[in-house]
Parts: sequence; C-alpha cells; structure tokens
Amino acid sequence: MRRLFLSALIVTALAAGPAQSQEGGETEIMQKALAAGYKALFTCSATFTANKGRAEIEYNELDGIYTDYRAPMRSTSEANISDRSRTVAVRYAPGEPPRIAAWREGFGCSLLPIGASVDDVDVLPRFSDEFPMRQRDSSTALGQAVQLIDASPYAARLEQPVRTAFDGETYGDDTRTSAVLVLMDGQIMAERYARGIDATTPQRTWSVAKSLTASVIGAAVQQGLIDLDRAPLLDAWSRNGDPRGEITLRNVLQMASGLDSGVAGNRTDRTYFGGALVTDTAFVNPLEITPGERFKYSNYDTLAAMRALRETMDDDSAFWGFPYESVLWKIGAMNTVLETDWAGDFISSSQIWMTARDMARLGQLYLQDGMWGDERILAEGWTDFVSSSGGAQPDRASSPFGYGGSFWLMDRSQGVPADTYAGFGNRGQYLIIIPSLDMVIVRRGFDTADGGRFDIAAFTRDVISAINQGHTDRLDAQAEATAAEAGYN
Repeated sequence: MRRLFLSALIVTALAAGPAQSQEGGETEIMQKALAAGYKALFTCSATFTANKGRAEIEYNELDGIYTDYRAPMRSTSEANISDRSRTVAVRYAPGEPPRIAAWREGFGCSLLPIGASVDDVDVLPRFSDEFPMRQRDSSTALGQAVQLIDASPYAARLEQPVRTAFDGETYGDDTRTSAVLVLMDGQIMAERYARGIDATTPQRTWSVAKSLTASVIGAAVQQGLIDLDRAPLLDAWSRNGDPRGEITLRNVLQMASGLDSGVAGNRTDRTYFGGALVTDTAFVNPLEITPGERFKYSNYDTLAAMRALRETMDDDSAFWGFPYESVLWKIGAMNTVLETDWAGDFISSSQIWMTARDMARLGQLYLQDGMWGDERILAEGWTDFVSSSGGAQPDRASSPFGYGGSFWLMDRSQGVPADTYAGFGNRGQYLIIIPSLDMVIVRRGFDTADGGRFDIAAFTRDVISAINQGHTDRLDAQAEATAAEAGYN
C-alpha cells in the first residue's frame, strides 16, 4: 500500500511554552474554556468528518453532555464554522481568544490550546498526499457485496430487538440509539439507523477507541515493531532510578500500569477538551502501586501504548499512516478517523470517529483470529491476549465485567456466551464479539449523561434468542418443504 508522506510542518512554535504537569484547578473561567473546547471540537468533527448540519449536531453531539458542562456551555458563543479554513471557533470570555478546532484530511479535528489563535492552525500536522477517506461503503465486513437478507427468518426474528433498541425504553429509559448492526457468519443480518444517520456516518467511539488502539498495537507486534513486555515503555520513564521504567506495554493494555491517575475512570478533560498535549498530561504521574498488581481503568494507559509506538517507529509520517495502512484499510474500514492533539499524538483512548460498519469489521477481524483473507494482520495469539483475563482484574464483587487487553469480558453476563468480549464507550457505544456464535453486535448511541444506561447484556441476549428462533424457523421451513416434496412424489 502506498506510503503517506508528512508535509514539512514545524510544531515547535506552540510547544515552546512550559509543560502542563497537572490537570489544573476547577475555576469558573477554566470550566468555560473546557466547555467551549468541547463545543468547538465536536462541532468540527461532526461537521467536517461526519458531514452533519448544525441542527443535528445540537441535538446529538452537544445535547445530553456531562452535566457540569451544560451551564458553562450555554454561556459560550455560537460556533463560528468556517468552511473555507475547515475550522470552528467558540468564544467563552470577553477579551480572550476563542477556542479553535481545525480539521485536516486524515487527522480529523484537533483542538488548539487555550490562548492560541487561528494563525496557529498552520503548525498542525497533516498529510501532503491525498487521503482516501469518506468513500462510499458498499461492502460487508468481509468485503463482498452487501447481502442484507430481509426475507430470511433471522431478519424477521431480529426485527423486534432491533426496533425496540430505538424506542428509548426497552433497554434503558431515555436511551438514544443511533445505529444497530448484527453480523453473523460475515454477513449483515440486521442494520438500522436513526434519522439523519446512515452506513457512512461516523460517530465518536469514545472508549471503544481503546479496543482499536489495542488492534493497532497488535498489528505492530505482528510486524516486529514493538514487544508486549518492552520496558521502559516511554522515554519519559527511562531515567535511571525511575520505577515507572518497569511499566510494560502489557501493563498499560491491561489497565495495570500502577500509575496514580486519580479515581478509576477519571476524566481527562484537559487533554480531550483543553487542548493540552498528551505528553504534558498523560505521562507525568508517579506510581502508586507496583505495575501489573492492580486494575485501574485509565485513559492515560491507552495513550501510553500509542505513544510507545510513536517513539519506537521514530518516523511520524509512518506512525500517522500506520493505523490506516496496517489495519483499517486492509479490512475495508474506510470511514474511520483517528484524531490527534496539536503535536500529533493520537488521542486514541476516545477521540476516534468510526461508522457502525467499520466497527463491525473490527469485530470480524477478531472472529477471524486477526486474519483477513490470507493475510495475518494481528499477531498470532493476539485475539487470545485481548479476550483473556490474564492481568489484574476489576473487583468482580462489584463489576459484572472482567478485563482483557483493552477489551471488556462479558463472561458473567446472564444468557450471554462466556467467550463474549467487547469494547464499551461513553454515551452508549458497544462492540460485542461472540466467537462461539461467529457473531458481532454493534450498538451506537447518544445516551445522555444523566439518563438511563443502555442494557447491552439484555440486548445481546435478545439478539441471540432471535437468532436461535430464526434457526428453528429455518429448520421448520426446511422440514415442511421436505415433507411437501415427499408427498408430491
């Protein structure tokens, strides 16, 4: 596959300031700046990556957000969208520069840091060659012509759970489903979208991005670029005497770095919405426990994994093209974009935009043990690594899910096969992989922060039940046809 080349852009202008060593205080002005950054970033990505209009963005991306952002966001200006420069600017305080997000082909949208001006957009990394994104999607996860078998007994039985997934009641009060896709034996058995969304509409994956990050790392391991037990993992942790030098790639993929990252699942808003660099926020915390000894869900662990790949490759052009050339394009996932900070580090713990079909393709890659056709994309044994509880685990007394290598394990979900593993993301993003049934289930949503949680285990059970009923219907139909033929003869 052709190499993508980086244009000669220097990012040192903005990097000249002092490093931000901690998240910072929760002042009123900072809350407004973060809320404005949230609005600018989501408006930018939804406009230029997902091709949405203002009304759709207001209803989906900007509604039902974190409750502590709602009042500050109401005080910000309307988003100023520039189609010419592919930028979005949102003002949050008199006399202060607006928060600015800028789109580039292949990079999606990046937030400039607080205080930056629109002139600073020029320092953002970009590809100099044409980037083949947003292509027409006309294939299944296996790259064949679409065969959505509406007349099949499976489709008839799947109609009930798929339809009710959108009713905002059956699987959780006030849940807002945007897409559902059921894939079995490599064929789409059911697919449905909310109004204004279709098979080519990408949506932010939130933490399902962690599972894609693990897949990118799996491809790098396959190509001999990086090793699971490499230590020290990062240059920032390589000084003699730094105990963080014992943290391995395996540790961070299993959420067991041992770093002090606040409470489990702590939000990383300075990175996501403040425009702070990944290197200034994610890798500065000390250890609080021996690496590998404790599970603690952290965005920073995922960011460390991707940063390790960047440092190992030591070639930004090759690094930025790697997820596309080595994983996504090979499986036909042409409508997925990984976004970066303004210095080019992928914010791949959350900031990835992906269609439901592309997400299903990722699941299918795992059903095929990392193979696509005759080519091995993920390292041999990688599927076992991500889907096994080999590392430290969440407290199973309080959590129904275990954890593998950046995938959740649904081994205790009633009525769900014990080999099921999944990617989970904020606002109701789910990628469910069921090897024993050769099945992938994708549910996308815009669930609200203060609303009900979509019951993915119940939905998965109902989909499996519908498939089983479809099997029975098919066998009954075959028996009736055989009996009729015998009677005719």
